[in-house]
Amino acid sequence: MIAFSLISPERVLLERPVSMAVLPGIEGDMGILPNHSPLITLLRPGTITLYDQEEITMKMFVEGGFAEVTPETCTVLVTAGIPVDRLNKDTLDIEIQTLLDNKAHSSTPEEQKKIDKNLTIARAKLMELLSH
Repeated sequence: MIAFSLISPERVLLERPVSMAVLPGIEGDMGILPNHSPLITLLRPGTITLYDQEEITMKMFVEGGFAEVTPETCTVLVTAGIPVDRLNKDTLDIEIQTLLDNKAHSSTPEEQKKIDKNLTIARAKLMELLSH
């Protein structure tokens, strides 16, 4: 088992031992097992999947962040995390449409960049929801 921690700026979201954690790495998904080589990596918007033996015990959507891995621990720092089973397609469809409307009316490159980031996150949530 590996000690897994998921931490947001406000609080510890989850701490427990897992047999494997699959993280949405910036260059692709990565499986973290006990005795993994030390690693620090960026995370993209996507889903963290936790396993106990071969059973999935939790799926958490994260907006991105960082992960630090040692042979004994996997610590993930995120801005926000939401269990995948709490995502709602209708809400995400509305959010995406609102962001697209806002982008069409935004006047500065900074506003457009922020909207693009939020669109990427909302679309990743929707893709995760539709893939199951």
